[in-house]
Amino acid sequence: MQTKLDRISEIAKKDKECRFKNLMHLLNKENLKECFYRLQRSSAAGVDGTSWHEYESNLEENLESLVARMKQWSYRPQPVKRTYIPKGNGKLRPLGIPAVEDKIVQMAVTRILETIYENDFMDFSYGFRPKRSCHDAIERLDYMIKWNPINYVIDADIKGFFDNMDHKWMIKMLEERISDVHLIRLIKRFLKNGYLEEGKLYVSERGTPQGGVVSPVLANIYLHYALDLWIERIIKKQSDGFVGMVRYADDYIICLRYKHEADRLLELLGKRLGKFGLSLAEEKTKLVSFGKYAAEKAKSRGKKPGTFDFLGFTHYNDKDRKGGFKVGHRTARKKYVVKMREIAHWIKKMRGIKPEQWWQILCAKLRGHYQYYGISGNYRGISRYYVEVIRLLYKWLNRRSQKKSFNWKGFEEYLNRFPLPEPRIWHNLYVNRSYRGEY
Repeated sequence: MQTKLDRISEIAKKDKECRFKNLMHLLNKENLKECFYRLQRSSAAGVDGTSWHEYESNLEENLESLVARMKQWSYRPQPVKRTYIPKGNGKLRPLGIPAVEDKIVQMAVTRILETIYENDFMDFSYGFRPKRSCHDAIERLDYMIKWNPINYVIDADIKGFFDNMDHKWMIKMLEERISDVHLIRLIKRFLKNGYLEEGKLYVSERGTPQGGVVSPVLANIYLHYALDLWIERIIKKQSDGFVGMVRYADDYIICLRYKHEADRLLELLGKRLGKFGLSLAEEKTKLVSFGKYAAEKAKSRGKKPGTFDFLGFTHYNDKDRKGGFKVGHRTARKKYVVKMREIAHWIKKMRGIKPEQWWQILCAKLRGHYQYYGISGNYRGISRYYVEVIRLLYKWLNRRSQKKSFNWKGFEEYLNRFPLPEPRIWHNLYVNRSYRGEY
């Protein structure tokens, strides 16, 4: 399959106007089998109750049946099983769990779409794309603000983006590059398959397949046409000053030089998104005075310069060792509270189990936290997390019974024998930058 996809990628790169047809033949048994082994094996079962391992036990026959049904157009995606997971603010976030068979087909479709559209997507788009991470997006944003005349930042949020994507617009966007009516028809079925909650079926009139493997690439395609091209081809050309954007999925930051252009863009942004059935979350959208000159202006007025949150970090005006401007980064307060609440709950739950049975899991959790939040300028943030985890350990290990397990000296000796991973910076934004392009 990869050889055929590479050929499609070459054509898509050379001919930006090419519309691809005859793509459904890629959804054959061999390719679907390859996609099956790309799925997460520990994922929960969908509405049919079939797990990855159960599907594998009779894989050849299952795939033959799937291909036959797809050729006869008797294959229809099953409704997604909806469940809920807690959010940091105490509310619940809906989570969709598709059936294994639907994940296989979605994976195959995703690989086709990525092959075509990776050649079209803008360089400032980072979410759910191969070889691009959230840290790459932060690095680009840091570099942009540091080396360009930026005075204002638009911190905007799209209200319920994944639930409000318009299906008609989605199909129009796909047809810009795909003329295979059969593949389009298949994608339509995924968009309309709905979800099952407490035994009741809900039909999807808007949005992407909940929890679907194909949802991230469809979201990127939607925002590519609705937002990215608009910023790149229209807004930048109409502006007198600098305009730059960094987007990670539906989370994006727009940087500008002039206040009147920032005000105008914020007004136009709402209208632009409204055209595609989307809207700004007013309570989460703001215009922030930010950058080298914004910091100097705020200081002259005796005020503090603004800050904004992006990808779990609060970004603020800071100074380097020589007194020059740089962008500071620290763990966003909301994210820190959520992470502390999660680890505190987990340690409390483990208190009745011998530490040697879960100590390595705790070490892995700490390393995972450092690997994400350990970026330049945030050593204090991850150190604070480390200290709080030690405090929680001391508290809950001493509550396993009526008798104290440790005094503080004994606990320190225990940590010396079984050390926890210490904080470290994993992502240096100022040395060996991967991005040094022009904006």
